[in-house]
Amino acid sequence: EVQLVESGGASVQAGGSLRLSCTTSGSTASSDLWGWFRQDPGKAREGVAAIYRGFSRSYTDSVKGRFTISQDDDKNTVYLQMNNLKPEATAMYYCASSPDWAARPLRPNEYTSWGQGTQVTVSP
Repeated sequence: EVQLVESGGASVQAGGSLRLSCTTSGSTASSDLWGWFRQDPGKAREGVAAIYRGFSRSYTDSVKGRFTISQDDDKNTVYLQMNNLKPEATAMYYCASSPDWAARPLRPNEYTSWGQGTQVTVSP
């Protein structure tokens, strides 16, 4: 099983930026699909961004134009660059991977491996 470790979460003010990192114990090239999700307590896990084979990207509408997902196979790391953060982005952010393509890459059940999460807090 692939081990995933997220980092980069922090508390920032609205309008600020953060870059989340997801480092895998294996190779990022061994999984075709990588995703970032977020979850508030008591709410469903929401797909934020996904990347397939390093080039095909998907984003939830609320982050388009502000968030960017990328993959560095040399560093075995997947990133989520988050700009112009808004208070509603406050959540625990999770990295996930799948060995396969998914028709709906922002759905959590498409993924087989998950990290433990990193907290992002955006204050007004």
